Amino acid sequence: MTRPPGKYFEELPVGTVVRHYITRTVTEADNVLFTTLTMNPQPLHLDAEYAAGTEFGERLVNSMLTLSLLVGLSVYDLTLGTLVANLGFAETSFPAPVRHGDTLRAESEVTARRESKSRPEAGIVTFEHRAYNQRGELVARCQRTALMQKQPKESV
Repeated sequence: MTRPPGKYFEELPVGTVVRHYITRTVTEADNVLFTTLTMNPQPLHLDAEYAAGTEFGERLVNSMLTLSLLVGLSVYDLTLGTLVANLGFAETSFPAPVRHGDTLRAESEVTARRESKSRPEAGIVTFEHRAYNQRGELVARCQRTALMQKQPKESV
């Protein structure tokens, strides 16, 4: 069996920081599609005339898209094939707006972990995910708690 690219519980000690290689430029099409697909009629994301009259002067990327991209950028390095389930998200913040054409990069830090009490084959890990734009400005941060597989026992 091929080993998945994600990390197992044992490979995620507290203090581990992973700077994710994959980056993503957010386009106008991404923003419009995500915003309409999720039934969000907020004119700040969809209406150029409206947005021009705001303090931002232009449409902004939907913050839920920003959050989704932040977590998505972490998947290959952390959880692809090793995640059992997302258990929750906490302390999400968006310190700066994301605009069409911004390129996001992400990093993740393991801030807590413990054995699962109900699943001996898994452990619970808390990540702090952080997204930065091309100017190095922090644009999103969240804590994510995940149930992670433990490394499989070697078969005899």
